[in-house]
Amino acid sequence: MIQLQNLVKDYGSLRAVDHINFTINEGEILGFLGPNGAGKTTTLKVITCFLSPTAGNIHVGDYNVIENSREIRKLVGYLPETNPLYTDMTVHDYLQFVARIRNIDDFRAKLNEVSQKCGLQGVIEKPIHTLSKGYRQRVGLAQAIIHDPKILILDEPTVGLDPNQIAEIRGLIKELGKDKTLIISSHILQEVQAVCDRIVIINKGKIVADGSTEELKSSFQNKTKLILELIANEDEISSITEKVSDISLLSVNKKTGNITEAIIKYGAESDKRAEIYDFIKKQNWTILEMHRDKISLEDVFRNLTIEDGGE
Repeated sequence: MIQLQNLVKDYGSLRAVDHINFTINEGEILGFLGPNGAGKTTTLKVITCFLSPTAGNIHVGDYNVIENSREIRKLVGYLPETNPLYTDMTVHDYLQFVARIRNIDDFRAKLNEVSQKCGLQGVIEKPIHTLSKGYRQRVGLAQAIIHDPKILILDEPTVGLDPNQIAEIRGLIKELGKDKTLIISSHILQEVQAVCDRIVIINKGKIVADGSTEELKSSFQNKTKLILELIANEDEISSITEKVSDISLLSVNKKTGNITEAIIKYGAESDKRAEIYDFIKKQNWTILEMHRDKISLEDVFRNLTIEDGGE
């Protein structure tokens, strides 16, 4: 179990992490989300003992990051956003180098194990600089698990990968999560939704949500999102909020030809479709499509991390 207790991290006058508290249970796969600059990477670096906290503490089992950083480092495997590879080395030599740092005795057995798990058998003797981005991520994952850590922390593990490589790494992460506590930080919400048991969202250094995907979405089900496709002047569409009460215009986007998409949000306690339709007809706009959209994880994220609830 990992417990964050009133964790604070300052960089001079900048407070990156502001008194956050949450617990990660043993064997759980946790998605850690937030916009750029929210404090995600800083939090992960304190958990992994790369940074020390300004205040508060983190307990990993019976250890804490202030007094027992060496013991915690032994329990944790870490793949930072910038993959820590020595690209002039071969995959074999790099993993052997990591194994020596980790004081691993039977390197040959460990190399065989991680190369099979990470799909590296065919590139073991190749220099890392000759590998594709997807294979480099596999090497990064191999170095993170070569000492068989109980906790695996992955910061943007699929950044820069193509769709096929993302699917491969996602499958590998799912496999690794079967017997480890796993923390994944990612901007790809579909990825987090696909592999994580629970999601914690941080914004401006504070925790703003904590729960399963369904729990987070259910907390926002009192909002309805209406998607319209119109033939209308983009500049005039904003007038709809002046004539129809209690609605918000989330976005107006030009699509193909003279078609414009407008996304409107309003409270689910009242159905605004008839009023919106009547207004559109009075303006002599042509309506091509109108449908309600279910709240998604992206909607939850935007509501929690954009000023004024994303409106």
